[in-house]
Amino acid sequence: MAPIVVSGASFDEVPAVVGIVSAFGLIFTVSMFAWICCQRKSSKATKTPPYKFVHMLKGVDIYPENLSNKKKFGADEKSDNKDKDSSKAKIPKNSLHLDLENRDQNGNFTKTPAKVRSSPEIENVPPKPCTDSEKDSVTSQTPVSDKPTAPSEQLNNAPNLGSLTFSLKYNFDKKALLVNIIEAHGLPAMDEQSMTSDPYIKMSILPDKKHRVKTRVLRKTLDPAFEETFTFYGIPYNQVQELSLHFLVLSFDRFSRDDVIGEVLVPMSGIDLSEGKVQMHRDITKRNCRKSVGRGELLVSLCYQSTTNTLTVVVLKARHLPKNDVTGLSAADPYVKVNLYHDKKRISKKKTHVKKCTLNPVFNELFVFDIPCEGIENISVEFMVIDFDRMMKNEIIGRLVLGASAEGTVGEHWREICEHPRRQIAKWHCLSDG
Repeated sequence: MAPIVVSGASFDEVPAVVGIVSAFGLIFTVSMFAWICCQRKSSKATKTPPYKFVHMLKGVDIYPENLSNKKKFGADEKSDNKDKDSSKAKIPKNSLHLDLENRDQNGNFTKTPAKVRSSPEIENVPPKPCTDSEKDSVTSQTPVSDKPTAPSEQLNNAPNLGSLTFSLKYNFDKKALLVNIIEAHGLPAMDEQSMTSDPYIKMSILPDKKHRVKTRVLRKTLDPAFEETFTFYGIPYNQVQELSLHFLVLSFDRFSRDDVIGEVLVPMSGIDLSEGKVQMHRDITKRNCRKSVGRGELLVSLCYQSTTNTLTVVVLKARHLPKNDVTGLSAADPYVKVNLYHDKKRISKKKTHVKKCTLNPVFNELFVFDIPCEGIENISVEFMVIDFDRMMKNEIIGRLVLGASAEGTVGEHWREICEHPRRQIAKWHCLSDG
């Protein structure tokens, strides 16, 4: 019979061998994982990051009929430097190449000011004899530098806000108006710290204000080159002469409301688009914020319920509202905001729906306000007629305040409401400046 001691010693060596093999396997696995992580990190460091804002680059058309497979965004990243040089020579003229090395710190492409962009599609229209009524529109299209002005006139002129260059073209096949916003020059600095601006342009077609577009924001530049084309469909050629183009130049502000630099208003009357593209150069003027003499009238009805201690306000309609103050051409999109005050402190507010493109809106909306005290001696009601604007700040058309301190017909209306509770009393009132 074999000795038991020898077999027991062989069984004791097995766990030790298994432990050694497991330790070597663990060390090998950890080392392989660390090597793979280092390889991935080094490959990411050497790889050129992609350009994320390709859709914002100059010359890229965002409309589906102009997008085709002919657009090529840059060369192949996997090719060598020699392949890149050869591929640049083969790229057609209508393709777009991303030269990421020629960018400034803000990501914008540098542009040589000495080169002037010219297009073969812009035809030189021979001069035509114009009447006296057309002389003003023709002279306004020429740059200010070409006009000889006296020193006294230069002192009286408004501050220089720069100029805007754009081109117009009409597509007869698609019944579309093409507006190409090319560039702006000599804009004022709206940021006092960096002495620069972040400009962009909002554009609308008047008088209907149905078409509204805006360009991208270009960071820290006073000579932005937009090169953006906008296509407006459904505009018959015989109606183009009745329209006007409104360009509003603004400076983007991340922490507050955007600053308005100026505006350009271009009446389309007298501009012939039948012979091809027309390039224009206009000076940017200060935004027109004039106030009309008449602000219109508002019909309101009020009733005080003494039993429930509530005030019922009915906004019925308005009439003879002024046109848009920015251009003076388009109808307003009015709505009425109603504020309830107690001892000159606002305690409640309501507003009506917006009525599109009308100067005589009909609202017929009723609001019920709870009065916090007995009686309405210390109560006043404020009506504000406001022009709604989706892209810019809403403008106050007119204002009306009914209360104990009001005078004239407004004061009489309020006294009748106090003397005859539970009776609905309606009257017309003229609006004052907001």
